[in-house]
Amino acid sequence: MESLSLLELNALVRETLETGLPDEYWVRAELSEVRANATGHCYVEFIQKNERGNSLVAKARGIIWANVYPLLKGYFESSTGQAFVAGIKVLVKVVVSFHELYGYSLVVSEIDPTYTLGDLAQRRLKILRQLEEEGVLELNKELEMPVIPQRVAVISSKTAAGFGDFCDQLKKNAYGFYFRVELFPALMQGAKLEESVLQALDRINARMDEFDVVVIIRGGGATSELADFDSYMLASACAQFPLPIITGIGHERDDTVLDIVAHTRVKTPTAAAELLIGYMLDAVETLNALKSRLYNGTKQLLKNKKGKLELLIQSLPAGVTRRLSVEKLKFHETRSRLKFQVHKKLTEQKHQLELWNQKVLDASPEKQLARGYSITMVDGHTVKNVDAIKKGNSLKTILANGILMSEVEEIIHNKEEQ
Repeated sequence: MESLSLLELNALVRETLETGLPDEYWVRAELSEVRANATGHCYVEFIQKNERGNSLVAKARGIIWANVYPLLKGYFESSTGQAFVAGIKVLVKVVVSFHELYGYSLVVSEIDPTYTLGDLAQRRLKILRQLEEEGVLELNKELEMPVIPQRVAVISSKTAAGFGDFCDQLKKNAYGFYFRVELFPALMQGAKLEESVLQALDRINARMDEFDVVVIIRGGGATSELADFDSYMLASACAQFPLPIITGIGHERDDTVLDIVAHTRVKTPTAAAELLIGYMLDAVETLNALKSRLYNGTKQLLKNKKGKLELLIQSLPAGVTRRLSVEKLKFHETRSRLKFQVHKKLTEQKHQLELWNQKVLDASPEKQLARGYSITMVDGHTVKNVDAIKKGNSLKTILANGILMSEVEEIIHNKEEQ
């Protein structure tokens, strides 16, 4: 039985592939690994996933030689604004290669950035569509910016030059406005950017009452790093954050998903500082306008009141005269009524008094005596009952025209009493 060594078999495979696949081919795939070594060569892994189950359906090793890799990477990143990293989809021109020791691989010679741009645009559009369907895309934009945004929470790298520029711009503003700035450090590039910024947002949210606005900034950096801000989780968190968010993370021509959902997007950290200063200046101008309105309004009101007062002063003498005449007439009328009522009352009381006087006169002892009555007294006391008299008492009897003195000889009681 004839046999082949492994080397012979692999050589046969290489010869067959080179013969059967002699041309270059444009291949669509996703990068699952990108690794450059010290020699300048870049080793990648191409994969293809099942669109329904997201499971792998194909995989191949790729090589970009050192004489090609720097040119290809620079061209791709400057064209797309996307780093040449794992996780992106690419369209590359390859030659099928087989090495007896290293096996099957695809040697990359060219890349078409437009394919990746289309994929990035689709991914970004998908995120925005999902946020819109969830009803959160415009939530942060709908928040009202505080009239005086002085308390500023900043998410940025601790060592970023942009953070220093931002603080200097606020501190040295020409109007002397005061801002209280607190940094919540986060990674602003790389695979951990999403997690780091989300943690910073959580820390700010825990102290939400201490701040008026959140500013997310990064200082400089490659345009290719902006794709890290095209994150659904990060965009969703920012869109629903309870404080207005200002972003200054990119360049003038670049808009990330985070920029789109933020309350306000500016180009640079310095521009973010200028925006806050502008809000403060608007507040001052509004206050000055209100002060002017208050001053002018008060001045006009006093002028109107002064005019009315002068008219009142002018009309006061005639008015007083009219009033005095009316009151004088009322006084005379009242006095007449009062005089009549007093006279009437006095007449009634006088008549009543005469009646009472007559009754008193009619009830006087003199009147009673004149009618035939008498008053009997014993020992200076009026006798009202025979029981007060004893036999032998001297009695004094007063009559209308004189006095009788007598002595009691006998006392006779009424039969009824007997």
